[in-house]
Amino acid sequence: MSFVELQNGLCDNIQNHISKRVSNILYRNPVQVFGGLIQFQIMPITDDASMQQMFCIYQQTRFHVPMIELYVEFEQHSSLDVAGEEVDVDECRDLDWEEDNNDSEEEFEANYEVDDENDDGDLAGNPVMQNEAASIVSRQPFGVPSFMRTLDLEAMHAPEFPEYANNGEGNVAAEDGEFSVGMEFGSRESVISTIKSYTISRGVDYTVYESEPQTFYAKCKGYGAGCDWLIRASLIRKKACWEIRRYNGKHTCTMGTISQDHAKLDSDTIADAIRPLVESDPSIKVKSIIAEVQSRFNYTVSYRKAWLAKQKSVAKVFGDWEVSYQTLPVWLKAMTAKMPRSRVQIKTLPVYRESEEVQGVRVLHRVFWSFYPCIVAFRHCKPLVQVDGTHLYGKYKGALLVAVAQDGNQNIVPVAFAIVEGETADAWEFFLTNLRRYVVTIDGVGIISDRHNSIDAAIARSNGAWSPPRAWHMFCIRHIGSNFLRRFKAPYLHKLVVNTGYSRTEQEYNKNYQRLQERGSIVVNRFDRRNEVFEVREMADGSIYTVNLAQRHCDCGHFQVERLPCRHVLACCANQRLDWQVYVHDVYKMSEICKVYRGEFVPMGDPSTWAPYEGAKVIANWTLRRATKGRPKSTRYLNEMDSRDMRGPRRCTTCGKEGHSRSRCPQRAGPSSAGGQS
Repeated sequence: MSFVELQNGLCDNIQNHISKRVSNILYRNPVQVFGGLIQFQIMPITDDASMQQMFCIYQQTRFHVPMIELYVEFEQHSSLDVAGEEVDVDECRDLDWEEDNNDSEEEFEANYEVDDENDDGDLAGNPVMQNEAASIVSRQPFGVPSFMRTLDLEAMHAPEFPEYANNGEGNVAAEDGEFSVGMEFGSRESVISTIKSYTISRGVDYTVYESEPQTFYAKCKGYGAGCDWLIRASLIRKKACWEIRRYNGKHTCTMGTISQDHAKLDSDTIADAIRPLVESDPSIKVKSIIAEVQSRFNYTVSYRKAWLAKQKSVAKVFGDWEVSYQTLPVWLKAMTAKMPRSRVQIKTLPVYRESEEVQGVRVLHRVFWSFYPCIVAFRHCKPLVQVDGTHLYGKYKGALLVAVAQDGNQNIVPVAFAIVEGETADAWEFFLTNLRRYVVTIDGVGIISDRHNSIDAAIARSNGAWSPPRAWHMFCIRHIGSNFLRRFKAPYLHKLVVNTGYSRTEQEYNKNYQRLQERGSIVVNRFDRRNEVFEVREMADGSIYTVNLAQRHCDCGHFQVERLPCRHVLACCANQRLDWQVYVHDVYKMSEICKVYRGEFVPMGDPSTWAPYEGAKVIANWTLRRATKGRPKSTRYLNEMDSRDMRGPRRCTTCGKEGHSRSRCPQRAGPSSAGGQS
């Protein structure tokens, strides 16, 4: 089929109300990633050459994507410049991605709440944001990403770079790894990647002489000055492959002209090389990537290049930021279907083009979720919840809010999560409201936090949900101790402050009571066995305490606060030969601790088995997008809780002096000359 025939066929099959003129055709080029998942790259179809390249790609990927998907824009008479329709070459059809509020899955509708706010904030009146939204809308078709519907587990065992394999007989490279005329490659990218690998391994370099959609022509950087190396590859339409048409043989220039790094060892090449490492450990350290490149290519790359390569590799394996935002509602819906009674709530904002709201697209504002096993686990934990937030340092700004509980064995159990625009009063109110509604449903609980003003404001707005007697708000003693150190610079008083914070009675607090001895001389003077009331005296200082076993009370405060027998209770039980274990709260018992982890997480399964997602497409909030590139600088204030302050002063590795690093050393030498010399 030619390009003109494609245009005519689209116009003949499209609906009558759309004009017969095609303004733009985009091909969704499938790219296979880890686990058989398919991602798509956009390739414009403008002439017969691009048509042939599209068919060439389709022949290689038709087992995973059995049809060619095109995104076609038609000129029409309306307020918008273009209107998009997603069609297939085999069958032209209209796909409607408007939001359907009549969800047939009642259980999902009860657990998965989408709150489309009418308050669009700064998105409506800002023309820059409107233009950005218009570009997002016109750049991509909307709907469930196709790669989420395609999964091929057998592809995990396929060669890592199958496109590099030569097709046909007699085209295998020579034993010395040199190219030869007639070698065939599956795509233009495989040709360029192989030439790069060849250049890096030999320590030479080349200059691109000609780079066209159908031709790639490169020459040695020293061409005409002692080296005649060149290579030319072209697209052969009849064979639907790329073939080397001209090659002059080995380099004759001097090796070792590049000292530490290589210009062709770019972040894309490194990203392909470290892909298996990223697949097995997405949190791999950048220093480990630099070491891997050193051992594999014998070059030492910069930290920035290794960091950028990791970001690209993560995007290729798990999807980029935009794909992640689009996949979020799909994943959450599948999660609630696999684990019923899990709780999810999403708040989104509308997208406007000029003054008209764009249908089918929403901006992610906030999302709260809690897994059902976590909800059940909290019922068997201490009646205590701790909340905190941390900044997100990715491509988009924001904050992650987390609530954790503690079981009877002092293990930390995460129970709820939220991604919000920042630690604002509205964001904390959104998180605490859903936490109270879905997870912390009992009264008489304590909530621990730092002294963030937004948390105080959110609790004040809770209409008593987080106030006595339903709940008690407490400040984290570690944060209090940290604030004390930062203000008074008195580390010798830090322990006293912490111990004071753990006081159980007002008298203990006023006297700056030191930690009591684990065991002391205690005498039971008199008791009322019928009412289980005792009076005990500590011989060390003569203090008298009243113990009421029936009411689980002791004047020292430990018994009612920790819900464990204090030494006064143990003395009473020993005196009357009572079982002290009866007065241990159930939360500390192993049977109750096991119930915390009784709930099981269900595997998500093949994405092709998930129920179809019919909601709006979620995109990133561009108001949170970072303006600068590169690794974001941490804005967190470090204090004594961080291990960094335990280190010594910064010392230069070049001159050995303190106060600066190697990169800012005045004695730093210039760029190294040719390496490998002795």
